[in-house]
Amino acid sequence: MVARRGLLMVKELTMGQRKGVTAKLAKRYRGASKKEKGRILDMLVKVTEYNRCHAGWVLRHYGKRHVMKIDGKMVELVAVNVPKRAPSPRPRIYDEPVVKTLKMIWESFDYMCGQRLAEFLKEVLPVLVGSGEVYCSDTTYEKLLRISPATIDRLLRDEKQKLRVRGISHTKAVGILKAQIPIRTWSEVTAAEPGHFQIDLVGHDGGDSHGQFAYSLDALDLYSGWVEPRALQNRAHRWTLEAVQDIYETAPMSLKTIHSDNGGEFINERLLSWCQSKQIDPYRSRAYKKNDTCFIEQKNYSVIRQAVGYARFDTEEEVKLLQQLYSKLRLLVNHFYPSTKLIEKTRIGSQVRKRYDKPKTPYRRLLECETVSEETKEMLRSEHRRLRPMELKKRIMQIQDQLYQSARRKQNWSFTTHEKEEDHAYDDSSAEDFV
Repeated sequence: MVARRGLLMVKELTMGQRKGVTAKLAKRYRGASKKEKGRILDMLVKVTEYNRCHAGWVLRHYGKRHVMKIDGKMVELVAVNVPKRAPSPRPRIYDEPVVKTLKMIWESFDYMCGQRLAEFLKEVLPVLVGSGEVYCSDTTYEKLLRISPATIDRLLRDEKQKLRVRGISHTKAVGILKAQIPIRTWSEVTAAEPGHFQIDLVGHDGGDSHGQFAYSLDALDLYSGWVEPRALQNRAHRWTLEAVQDIYETAPMSLKTIHSDNGGEFINERLLSWCQSKQIDPYRSRAYKKNDTCFIEQKNYSVIRQAVGYARFDTEEEVKLLQQLYSKLRLLVNHFYPSTKLIEKTRIGSQVRKRYDKPKTPYRRLLECETVSEETKEMLRSEHRRLRPMELKKRIMQIQDQLYQSARRKQNWSFTTHEKEEDHAYDDSSAEDFV
């Protein structure tokens, strides 16, 4: 705002500027004579346009706190701003060694969230330290065992700012067999006992859907969170059925239902006949409703994409590497990676409140299940005792390096070939020789 003073245009001071002027004049006002105080008061009124009574009160009480009764309530008043004393810093509990060790484990085991990583540390940290794969002091060890999920997320907040990319959907609907397969929506999904699976395919086209490329079949047991990934040469009915048969023979629980999307790799006579022969009930989701198979959609990213990324894999060598990778990954994820399950979801007005159970590994959930036989539990315990998480992770990283090197070699070869073709097309000497 601008106020007119005769022919002059004087800009009004902001509140911050008024407080600054008051702070300067208040120091002079306290030690001045009576006549000098009058001149300082006149100056403050002229510059700040305060009421003279208020200006005098501010100068006399600058920096002092006063408790007054206003409208029947006791109110604390402060003349202008009193600089606050800097708070004394609290001693840091989770120091640099804790953060360094936590970050190393977080990066080594696929960037878990705080809730899962807290339970993972209780399960795996004694094994890692006991085998000498992780070195830390006793103090750091104790802190990592008692660290909370919220603290983990806070300490790793800056490390989680990463770019996320998305893949391409390759699902194509088929209609001839749809009437024989019932629909199951997200609200009808059951997880009362092991054996109810959701399955899906993940394409490894590298952003180019032309030609033939590899796929990953991902299967998830809804009760325990047990994951069974398999590598396919393509999405032909033959390879899909062979992968499902292998899961049927390998998984520690018997398959009772299979819930898929409407892709032709699942909705076909070959797979439907096999399900009927094994007394497995097939279900499908609604068209264009990914939320009907939301659980396997989550695992497509957290298990498949985080392990192999978004590169293009289309050779036999790469399919074999994917098979080797998944044979190790399924053991690491199912035995050592905890996950949470939704227990309750309540809507209050426009808010939806969700309550989850304590994070547990699929292995622990199966051991606690009453319907799983003791023979199966003993087989799982025996397998668990033989496993070393760090050795599994190192082998997985070696296979990942081989996969990425293969993808880079193809990309460099394609780029070099394209450049040579362009050089040949625009080379005048080669054109003259041809003529």
